[in-house]
Amino acid sequence: MDNTKRYCTYIQYFGYIYSMHDVPINIPNNPSRFIDKLRAYIRTQNLAYRTEQTYIHWILRFIRFHNKKHPENMHAKEITAFLNHLALNRNVSINTQKTALNALVFLYKRFLNIEIGDLQMNNAKKKRRVPVVFSHDEATRVINELPNTYQVIAQLMYGAGLRLNECLRLRVKDIDFEMNMIIVVNGKGQKDRRTILPERLIDALKSQIKLVKNYHQFDESNGNGEVYLPNALSRKYPSAGRQLSWKYMFPAASCSIDPRSGITRRHHIMDSSVQRQVKKAIIKAGINKHCGSHTFRHSFATRLLEMNYDIRTIQELLGHSDVSTTEIYTHVVKKGGSSVKSPVDV
Repeated sequence: MDNTKRYCTYIQYFGYIYSMHDVPINIPNNPSRFIDKLRAYIRTQNLAYRTEQTYIHWILRFIRFHNKKHPENMHAKEITAFLNHLALNRNVSINTQKTALNALVFLYKRFLNIEIGDLQMNNAKKKRRVPVVFSHDEATRVINELPNTYQVIAQLMYGAGLRLNECLRLRVKDIDFEMNMIIVVNGKGQKDRRTILPERLIDALKSQIKLVKNYHQFDESNGNGEVYLPNALSRKYPSAGRQLSWKYMFPAASCSIDPRSGITRRHHIMDSSVQRQVKKAIIKAGINKHCGSHTFRHSFATRLLEMNYDIRTIQELLGHSDVSTTEIYTHVVKKGGSSVKSPVDV
């Protein structure tokens, strides 16, 4: 198979590989395919795997939009056409268009070392949306409709402000009962942070660790006791993958074979499973809002503002790089961002 056909075949089947989970895809030591080379370069730049996934996603969409034409044969004209297509035909938000632009700038300026010049493109319309939040009563009703393990996950998002994937990637070692805190490792932007451990969840989390221990012992007896470790940790700490402290707090119900490495092991619950359960619970709770699992995190921030906690403290707990991101929650506290009383309520 010549290079062009191999390149196109990889593009066609990559969608399946991309959709799997958060374990980085294996690539050859000396990659020959374009996407493999790009992945290898991204990893040498120490970017987060989520960033790698995002960049690869938009670069592949760009390639497909131009009928699988090789990026080296495309320049500013094709980039502008794609970004205009996103704004005018796909009606994406300004942040989505910026993400696609960032991916393509990285591709050309850093990977291909090609200057693309000024791009005369149509900017997507900026839409500033106020986050949808649960009232405390609504959050409680949704949580009560969830199955046991999913209840604990939702309570962590609502009670500690965790993102869904931050919650699912928690290891046993990340729960510090003595210091009453949760350690988030490699959160968004590859940042570590500490957040609060709700006292009400201590017993539930200890019970969850007992469940993890049972799974651990069962998997060890079947020769599948090694858990996935990110980056080079498996080489640095060869025995860590078989220690209880490194096991996921919310393990999947069964082991599975990682098709990229061929290793059978127990991963964490998939985010799509949690999202489905939360959607069902929202319907059962009779809540008619456009909301989902991330609404618990929005509600965490809003409750803290309502309790008059300092905005900088909330920023640190949420892991926001810019305080302006945190400040958007001020628009949803105290009756829609103000203490104004309606004339009909006088």
